[in-house]
Amino acid sequence: MIKYALGCAEGHAFESWFPDSAAYEKQRKRGLVACPECNSTEVDKAIMAPAVVGGERAAGESGPEIVVDGRRRQAREFFTRMRREIEANTDDVGSKFPQVARAIHLGEEPERAIRGRATLEEARSLAEDGVGVFPLPMLEDELN
Repeated sequence: MIKYALGCAEGHAFESWFPDSAAYEKQRKRGLVACPECNSTEVDKAIMAPAVVGGERAAGESGPEIVVDGRRRQAREFFTRMRREIEANTDDVGSKFPQVARAIHLGEEPERAIRGRATLEEARSLAEDGVGVFPLPMLEDELN
């Protein structure tokens, strides 16, 4: 799989995954690659720097600069604030989240706000049993 930074003729920037570069070209030529904001099919690859995994950064060097339009910047700021608020007001139970959430739901543990990690299957099982769960969106700089 390959992720491309893309841009439309209207200047909107977005990203999309493709099996390989040939699949991107084939889909683009058929008009199947469209801007999610304006639906334009006049789409081209944007310049992007490769992500390098591993190695240490020089002192004071920050992560890659992510250039986004105003709406994406506002959404990112919103999710960052939301995440900080959740982290400040919940107990982190880590990988024990499914067990602790179910115990709270069943009244076996005191009710409180928690956060932690769960697999997709564990989260589905909790939701099917009526346990309220909400996945926190990962920000781009948290994925590596």
